[in-house]
Amino acid sequence: MTVTAAGLGGTVLVQTRRGALVQDRWPDLVAAAEAQLPHGLVLDGELVVWDAEAERLSFEALQRRAATRARGARTLAARWPAYFVAFDLLQQDGQELLTRSYAERRALLENLFSEHALTAPWTLCPQTTDLAKAREWLQSWTDVSGVEGILIKSLSQRYLPGYRGWTKIRRRDTTEVIVGAITGTLTRPQLLVLGRHDTGGRLRAVGRSVPLRPDAARQVAEHLTAAAPGQLEGDSTDVCGPVRGHRVRVRRGEVGRPGVPRGGRPDDLRRGQAAVADQAIQAGHRPRGGRA
Repeated sequence: MTVTAAGLGGTVLVQTRRGALVQDRWPDLVAAAEAQLPHGLVLDGELVVWDAEAERLSFEALQRRAATRARGARTLAARWPAYFVAFDLLQQDGQELLTRSYAERRALLENLFSEHALTAPWTLCPQTTDLAKAREWLQSWTDVSGVEGILIKSLSQRYLPGYRGWTKIRRRDTTEVIVGAITGTLTRPQLLVLGRHDTGGRLRAVGRSVPLRPDAARQVAEHLTAAAPGQLEGDSTDVCGPVRGHRVRVRRGEVGRPGVPRGGRPDDLRRGQAAVADQAIQAGHRPRGGRA
């Protein structure tokens, strides 16, 4: 998402990665840009919405705001204010900066925030070249819903429109669950329905998997058998309710978000990054809730 500050007699533009102009959906951001940002400026960053009642980032609220215009947009802005997490500066004082190195653009961005004392909804994306701090971010900051990992960028890289050229490292948490049912067929399962026992020993559904890739579906299918009549009764620890006519039994397993284990692996942080001092590491938000 880019924000272009208004020039003399101009208007503030909010543009998605695909080029759509959506400033009519973000009146609070437009007002903040008119009040705080200097003319001739283009910021690149990520829009997020904070749900004060739930005390978390809300992708659902972000979706509603992105789809609502005019009067409805102002109503939702009051309920769910937007914040812009800036991670790059593409133009300043009307001068394009795309060919400058990321290190130069970052320095100008930091100076912009300090010189103009920018406050909410403008937020400077944290950055470090310290590997230990990056590991800490990967472990602790990803406890916040909507923050799924860190991004690694080359400090010498120029801005490449339409091409990210970044390395993203996601956090992955694993936990033991019971796979008790599926959608699809026993030979081609599509989704796994996951369960856990409550304090009374009753198996409760707690979630589902993402759609299975063909290779994963084949591996899961090898362990599936149809539940025998009456098997769901009693103190079974390996079955869950029926889904689309199929009751299944499967061994216990692990599920997790794709990426790296909690805390990250040193090898993953170093892979392709021989000199960490020449890399900029940033906290990364969930793509679907950010750059539209």
